[in-house]
Amino acid sequence: MTATSSALGWLLWSLLVGSLANRLPAAWLEREHWFMRRPWSESRQGFENRLAIRSWKPWLPDAGNALPKGIAKASLVGRESIKLERLVLETRRAELVHLALWLFWTITPLWLPPAGVLINLAFATAFNLPCLWVQRYNRLRLQRLLGKG
Repeated sequence: MTATSSALGWLLWSLLVGSLANRLPAAWLEREHWFMRRPWSESRQGFENRLAIRSWKPWLPDAGNALPKGIAKASLVGRESIKLERLVLETRRAELVHLALWLFWTITPLWLPPAGVLINLAFATAFNLPCLWVQRYNRLRLQRLLGKG
């Protein structure tokens, strides 16, 4: 029962977060919010050298078009600045989604024993942290192409 309730919770939370994120206006995503700031510097080379991100990044799915009005990141391919700017916004949207998805584990103590909570924390981290890294890495690459980084 607890595994089923966790799985159902993750599914419903993912649909809710994704749906809400798809409704965020571009103007809101254009601003750099506190949760997107880092107290450390990030670089493309850091992601490439320390995380070998280029070797595993292609294996991650793109759920950008899983919900109505969502956008698959691959559909925004091109070098026109308007498309690159839109893709920057989509990396911010995706980063926000994965941050919010990760938080779901914090409510699992309401119905799970400590071991179950730890399993959900591990699941949340394993499935969201790589996605966060990819969004940040892609944004750094895009900002460089746009002459902003």
